[in-house]
Amino acid sequence: MKPARTKTPRKILVKKGSQTSLKDPVGVYCRVRPLSLPDQECCIEVINNTTVQLHTPEGYRLNRNGDYKETQYSFKQVFGIHTTQKELFDVVANPLVEDLIHGKNGLLFTYGVTGSGKTHTMTGSPGEGGLLPRCLDMIFNSIGSFQAKRYVFKSNDRNSMDIQCEVDALLERQKREAMPNPKTPSSKRQVDPEFADMINVQEFCKAEEIDEDSVYGVFVSYIEIYNNYIYDLLEEVPFDPIKPKWNSCSTPMRNTDFVPPQSKLLREDKNHNMYVAGCTEVEVKSTEEAFEVFWRGQKKRRIANTHLNRESSRSHSVFNIKLVQAPLDADGDNVLQEKEQITISQLSLVDLAGSERTNRTKAEGNRLREAGNINQSLMTLRTCMEVLRENQMYGTNKMVPYRDSKLTHLFKNYFDGEGKVRMIVCVNPKAEDYEESLQVMRFAEVTQEVEVARPVDKAICGLTPGRRYRNQARGGPVGDEPLVTEVVLQSFPPLPSCELLDINDEQTLPRLIEALEKRHHLRQMMIDEFHKQSMTFKALLQEFDSAVVNKENYIQGKLNEKEKVISGQKLEIERLEKKNKTLEYKIEILEKTTTIYEEDKRTLQQELETQNQKLQRQFSDKRRLEARLQGMVTETTMKWEKECERRVAAKQLEMQNKLWVKDEKLKQLKAIVTEPKAEKPERPSRERDREKVTQRAVSPSPVPNVPPIRLRHRRSRSAGDRWVDHKPASNVQTETVMQPHVPHAITVSVANEKALAKCEKYMLTHQELASDGEIETKLIKGDVYKTRGGGQSVQFTDIETLKQESPTGRKRRSSTAAPAPPDGTESEWTDVETRCSVAVEMRAGSQLGPGYQHHAQPKRKKP
Repeated sequence: MKPARTKTPRKILVKKGSQTSLKDPVGVYCRVRPLSLPDQECCIEVINNTTVQLHTPEGYRLNRNGDYKETQYSFKQVFGIHTTQKELFDVVANPLVEDLIHGKNGLLFTYGVTGSGKTHTMTGSPGEGGLLPRCLDMIFNSIGSFQAKRYVFKSNDRNSMDIQCEVDALLERQKREAMPNPKTPSSKRQVDPEFADMINVQEFCKAEEIDEDSVYGVFVSYIEIYNNYIYDLLEEVPFDPIKPKWNSCSTPMRNTDFVPPQSKLLREDKNHNMYVAGCTEVEVKSTEEAFEVFWRGQKKRRIANTHLNRESSRSHSVFNIKLVQAPLDADGDNVLQEKEQITISQLSLVDLAGSERTNRTKAEGNRLREAGNINQSLMTLRTCMEVLRENQMYGTNKMVPYRDSKLTHLFKNYFDGEGKVRMIVCVNPKAEDYEESLQVMRFAEVTQEVEVARPVDKAICGLTPGRRYRNQARGGPVGDEPLVTEVVLQSFPPLPSCELLDINDEQTLPRLIEALEKRHHLRQMMIDEFHKQSMTFKALLQEFDSAVVNKENYIQGKLNEKEKVISGQKLEIERLEKKNKTLEYKIEILEKTTTIYEEDKRTLQQELETQNQKLQRQFSDKRRLEARLQGMVTETTMKWEKECERRVAAKQLEMQNKLWVKDEKLKQLKAIVTEPKAEKPERPSRERDREKVTQRAVSPSPVPNVPPIRLRHRRSRSAGDRWVDHKPASNVQTETVMQPHVPHAITVSVANEKALAKCEKYMLTHQELASDGEIETKLIKGDVYKTRGGGQSVQFTDIETLKQESPTGRKRRSSTAAPAPPDGTESEWTDVETRCSVAVEMRAGSQLGPGYQHHAQPKRKKP
């Protein structure tokens, strides 16, 4: 929750926590202006005193669903085309003036599209005064006899008021009257006939329950918010209200013909209330004076001729009426000289510029920029209302963007609970403004749901009521107080009886004569004493007069010195104010230049980030390409290494076979040469068997007449399945009795996809040279499986070995030793892999050692 704040007129800090339960919605009223021409099409109809209905005009008859669209909107009260200014004032503004006199703040603003009658509602026209002159008339009718003398209240630059005694106020009045051109308007002037009809209010209106034991002062100020800058319309500077010159940086351009006004700044006082620093506040004593000040500022307000309105307001205007109230002292004669007892209340009358679409107003240049700033500030006002409503309805704590616009920033205290808020929505019922009126109605609907906390009542000063009239009744001596003549007569001796009862009475007259002589003597003594005392008093008066004259001379000298010091200080203050304004102007230019540089900086940073991202993408693409090339190089290298190893292994096997053939021939030749004839003939060489398979060498046999032996084929253990019999072309025919034979087999020299697809089993015939020089044949068997890619894979499951040995058990000798395999088992499987393109795997749980898996690559079909 936000910290406690106090409203502008109060100096006693009151927390808002106690007032959170007391909230009032923003009062939204609707006023419909009459059509300019009687035959114009109307799109707004007043249903009753709280509801209006929008009809879709002929040009916008069909909506998205193709139906007629009619929408109703409710307000606190709707004022039709026949409503008078008096009726509108009594309902809307009269309660705000009542609160103003009782020390409470108020905000009243008119909202609508351009040409909807906002300025007419606020200011009025000749013979029919608007809300502003009627508010002034009611204020002065209520406090007219209780106003303080001029300059008893004096405004300062801290959004508060100071109190001056009667003597200081009199001196300042005499000083201002002696000036050649007094800035303060005088009530003795004749009313300007230009606006005399506007303030001539026939109906007398006065507030009730006025505090008669207080004195009042009224101060007015008038500002405008133009292009989101605040200008003082009462500031006495040369001003051109029609065409101020602006440069490309949206700042006033200095030249010799025109000196633009200095924009004002918003500041926050000690009570966290916003105010316009350095704004001119004029004390006024009558409705005529106040409206004269308003009219003087109204002439400076920026207006222009657009396509939709001949006198279109190009800025938001704010007329502030500040009422200062201070109690009388205990005697009821003078103002209580305690600043803490001052109560300041303020009524702000705001005439908002109309929202407009540039395609209708045909605005361009300065008018186009003005329209953009007007629409932007009104959009910010709408956003603030929507966020306030959302926070109140859903319990969220979103930040309200008051600072996005000078308009919302100035009046944010009212929406935080510093006074009542009233809005008059002005609409033009003509069909051309249908879309703009629809947006205005939606904004009004949102605003009605915003609640503002009620302001607290003012504190009571604690003095006895009725002081003013009771002390005025003391005009002379009171009651039984004796006169001076009566006291003197009582000091004389009493006169004897003067009645003569006898002609011979000789005592009465002598006693009367004696008494009269005594009285005469006493009277003479009193006269002498009176003369002596008068002379003494006269001397004392002369001394006192001389002392007073001396003191007056001394005081006058001191006053002259003080006035010289004050004049010097005022000159210094004026110089510093001019310097301050110059510095503020430079600061604004520097801020705008800084904004431009920051935008350029952000643009360059975005470009730099874009270039960095592009470079990073290029660098990552380069690294990917390098990795891909490295992989391709590695893959190609491995492929060629494998191919080289395969070729080397094939060459080695070929050389080994040739070497073995030559070794066999040498062995046979050596055996023929060295063996005696009686010995058993040896087995012919394999070379001769290869050349002549059917004719075997005739050698003596120990068993004569042995019948020929029939070749037997060994069957595989899985003869029932379909097999692929892979026999490489480089194999050597051994012509052994036991030969591998598998029925229903497809014999191939190179494994291919077509053969593997037709069979369930696979067998590879592999030959290698044993350590004793004999050929060892291995049958490597496996199962054929289908792969996900549509090909076939082979997993080896068994190895059968066929080996020949000499029955005598002796090892044959070779003239040249057979070259050993390069890497033993690895070379064997490398040769097998080279022949049948297998991939080596270890099969889990197999007792056969390393398992083998064959992957046959599917052939590409010809297009």
